[in-house]
Amino acid sequence: TQAASKIPRPSVSPSGRYVTWFEEGDWHVFDGEDGRTRNLTQGLKESFSLEDWDTPSAPRPYGSVGWTEGEDAFLVYDRFDIWELKPDGSPPRMITEGFGRRNRQSLRRIKLDPEEDLVPSAQTLLLQATDADDLSTGFLHDQVEGAAEPRKLVTAETSLGQPVKAKNADRLLFDRQSFDVYPDLFVASLDLSNAKRVTDLGAQTDSFLWGKAELRDFFSADGKPLKGILIKPENFDPSRKYPLMVYIYETLHPRFHRFSHPQPGTSINFSYYASNDYVLWMPDIEYGTGYPGEDALKCVLPGVQMLVREGFIDEDAIGIQGHSWGGYQIAYMVTQTDIFAAAEAGAPVSNMTSAYGGIRWSTGRVRQFQYERTQSRLGDTLWKVPLRYINNSPLFFADRIQTPLLILHNDEDGAVPWYQGIELIMALRRLGREGYMFNYNGEEHGLRQRINQRHFTERMAEFFDHYLKGAPRPDWMEKGIPAWEK
Repeated sequence: TQAASKIPRPSVSPSGRYVTWFEEGDWHVFDGEDGRTRNLTQGLKESFSLEDWDTPSAPRPYGSVGWTEGEDAFLVYDRFDIWELKPDGSPPRMITEGFGRRNRQSLRRIKLDPEEDLVPSAQTLLLQATDADDLSTGFLHDQVEGAAEPRKLVTAETSLGQPVKAKNADRLLFDRQSFDVYPDLFVASLDLSNAKRVTDLGAQTDSFLWGKAELRDFFSADGKPLKGILIKPENFDPSRKYPLMVYIYETLHPRFHRFSHPQPGTSINFSYYASNDYVLWMPDIEYGTGYPGEDALKCVLPGVQMLVREGFIDEDAIGIQGHSWGGYQIAYMVTQTDIFAAAEAGAPVSNMTSAYGGIRWSTGRVRQFQYERTQSRLGDTLWKVPLRYINNSPLFFADRIQTPLLILHNDEDGAVPWYQGIELIMALRRLGREGYMFNYNGEEHGLRQRINQRHFTERMAEFFDHYLKGAPRPDWMEKGIPAWEK
């Protein structure tokens, strides 16, 4: 038997005749009538695995569309196009005629009938396109049958949301949004012509300073090409020096066209900070195996240095914030660099040696899988590569921390045991470093109660405003918050 993590997930066709699964980079099918198993994509040069996969485990596929009528074919995606795979092993065919790859647009089918079990081969299919370079979006028409290229319907330099079809009319409903474009709703015909806006909720933002997002290219310290999102205040003056707020997780540039509702939460709110005279930077991070903290440093610092060189950033007023995996990376980075004037690390792993044997209480899974094969990316067990676990743990280098550090870690966290936050704050206290930890009793990995979201959002803004904008030091940083005042 195989290890559970290596067993591919099968999918059964509507009739029950076929079973499909993805394994070792190829799509396979089992035919229940003739008892044969076939590799349907063997020998094709295109990759059906995620090309940017960067964890030490088998990459996932781009996904599938489903079976066509009569179960004549199974439709799957590569990075850009859609393929027709015949269960009898006939040569695969690209139904989108290579249009996606030639134009660097990821084409994905929009299912308009929620009760549909099989893809109609002769009918027109609605496809959504996303440009890999500038993230502009659009819609196209295509068919499974025939050799005609997809036909463009509409394109936009914003994000066009997935359309929903009216039950009893040939009309589509969708939204259109970007960082400074509220996701108002539009109605259009099936070919997306004559689109009409039917809501005007974005008008409520007109009286507020907002901001403008730019998609930027930069290189990591290892020379890898990366992307990042730069958000400037609406009244941006290039001759000024602005405080910079950096937000990190992993790959963030796909959220380039996402509208940011001004609301409290666990992490910084982008529109709030832009409206309050901060420049924001969200860089992508790419990883190898074994040294995720160092990988983050190699991606974050070059982007920050690029912006400082451009002249509009106050290099003494740079902050950074992230939660969960982002919080871990920040806790690691402040042991390696003093470039940040202040940092917030939400629910951070601080000691990988103790976290390795912990439990994700929300699922009951032992955390070992995460360190060996998934997000933590160490690639092997604690006993085979013990130095990786130590070298990637902020706790063992806490004596190097000079950056004021704010920590959020709640006592009902089901993903990262909250003793990880305790280990880090106790280390800072023992070493005489400046650190603050918030724990909201009964809250989970991220804050859920509105009153707590608002309270922490306000405290975090006070923390960053003090260190990055020279605002007065709030009382809680001097006196703490007594339990009876909670």
